Amino acid sequence: MPACTQCGLHKTRAQTVFGVGDEQADWLLIGEAPGAEEDRLGEPFVGQAGRLLDNMLAAIELRRGDNVYIANVLKCRPPGNRNPEPDEVAKCTPFLQKQIGLIQPKLIVAMGRFAAQTLLNTDATIASLRRRLHSYAGVPLIVTYHPAYLLRNLPDKSKAWADLVFAKKTMAGL
Repeated sequence: MPACTQCGLHKTRAQTVFGVGDEQADWLLIGEAPGAEEDRLGEPFVGQAGRLLDNMLAAIELRRGDNVYIANVLKCRPPGNRNPEPDEVAKCTPFLQKQIGLIQPKLIVAMGRFAAQTLLNTDATIASLRRRLHSYAGVPLIVTYHPAYLLRNLPDKSKAWADLVFAKKTMAGL
């Protein structure tokens, strides 16, 4: 994986950002792609969005690395934090599928449009995918907003909170 050259992103990345956390976690959180700080540090969800994610996890009595694994659909940063391109998603998806197979989570939380659309193989909006239980390869999946989006759209934080409460209730029933 660190030497991956399957798409053009390898030319502009500092490093691959595979994921971080408890490799036997019940909770798997999946975002879109690394940003500049993630690319520099080699860890997903750092910076402001990462702090918000940590606070969101704390609100439902979870902690990064403690029964939680965090990954992204793309393992390399798109230049300028642009949206992932379909061929990049296609080339990286087998790595994500392998990750999911190795971790064997009880619940997946797809954070943001690209994670949700990739995992559910749909072009549906986040709004239409929220508040329902989906499935990915037999694993229950819940869709919510990406923390970076929430930093720009504060009113939707309450919706993300509702999604987290739904996720916690779903996990309790598994």
